[in-house]
Amino acid sequence: MRLTNLDKVLYPEAGFTKAEVIDYYARVADVMLPHLKGRPLTLKRYPDGVEGFNFYEKRCPEHRPDWIKTATVLADRVGEIDFCLCEDKATLVWLAQLAAIELHPSLAKASNVDRPTILAFDLDPGPPADIIDCCRIAVRLRKLFEDFGMQSFPKTSGSKGLQVYVPLNAPKMGYERTGTFAHAIALLLEKQYPDEVVSKMTKKLRKGKVLVDWSQNNRHKTTVAVYSLRAKQHPTASTPIGWDELESALRAKKPDRLRFEAGQVLKRIEKHGDLFTPVLKLRQRLPEPPAPA
Repeated sequence: MRLTNLDKVLYPEAGFTKAEVIDYYARVADVMLPHLKGRPLTLKRYPDGVEGFNFYEKRCPEHRPDWIKTATVLADRVGEIDFCLCEDKATLVWLAQLAAIELHPSLAKASNVDRPTILAFDLDPGPPADIIDCCRIAVRLRKLFEDFGMQSFPKTSGSKGLQVYVPLNAPKMGYERTGTFAHAIALLLEKQYPDEVVSKMTKKLRKGKVLVDWSQNNRHKTTVAVYSLRAKQHPTASTPIGWDELESALRAKKPDRLRFEAGQVLKRIEKHGDLFTPVLKLRQRLPEPPAPA
C-alpha cells in the first residue's frame, strides 16, 4: 500500500495532517477493529480536508486493493452494493489514506443485515441545549433500561451530543422490533419531560431540547463508529465513556470534560482499555416496549 500526500493538512485550524490521521487510525486499530469487523461500512470522505468538499460513499471504491474484503448488500432503491468491510489494520490505514475521516458502520453484520446486534439512541442537543443536557437524558435512559434488567453504554458522538448503546447480540432480532422499541422509549421520555425532550427531527421543535433520535435503528441507516474521528475544526473522536465520568460532568456542568481529541483518546485507551467491549458480547433480551405514561 502506498501512502501519499502525508503532509496535507486535513484539519486547518488544528494543523492536523493526513499523516496524523493515518497514525491515529493505525494506533487505535486494536480496540476499534472489533467494532467494525463484519459490518457493512459507509465512508465519509474529505479529500480536501474537513473544510472542503466531502461525500458519503457506500459502494467500496473500485480502485481498492485486491485484499480489501467486501460484502454485497441489497440496498434501498439502488439494488446491490458492495460495501467495504474493515477486517484488519491494513484496511483501516487504507481507509485513512482515502481521507475517509469518518467511518459509519451498520448496527448489523453483513452475515445477517436484518439482525441488529445493538439498540442505539443518538442524543442531539438543539441550541442552546448542549452535551450536558444530553447527559441528563442519558442518565434517564440508563435508569429505564436498568428497570428492564439491561445494561447500556454511553459514548460521545465526537460532535455535539451523546450516543447510548444497548447491546443485544440476540439470535432472533429484527429492525422492526428494535425500531418500534426505540421509538416507544423516545415517546415515553418526551411524554415525561416535554420541556427537555423531543422525539421528532423537525427543527422548529428542537430549540433548547434534546432530540432522542430513535430512527438510527433502521436497516438503511448507520451511526458513527466508536473511536471514529469527526470532521470538526479539531480532530475530536467518538469516545466511549464511563457512566461515572458522564455523571461527574453533569454535576459539574462541564461540557469540555466530554470532548476528546485524537491524542486524548489514545491516552484513554492506554489507561482504560476499550470501555465499549461489553457492546460486542453482552447478550440481552429486549422486553415489550413501554406505553407512554
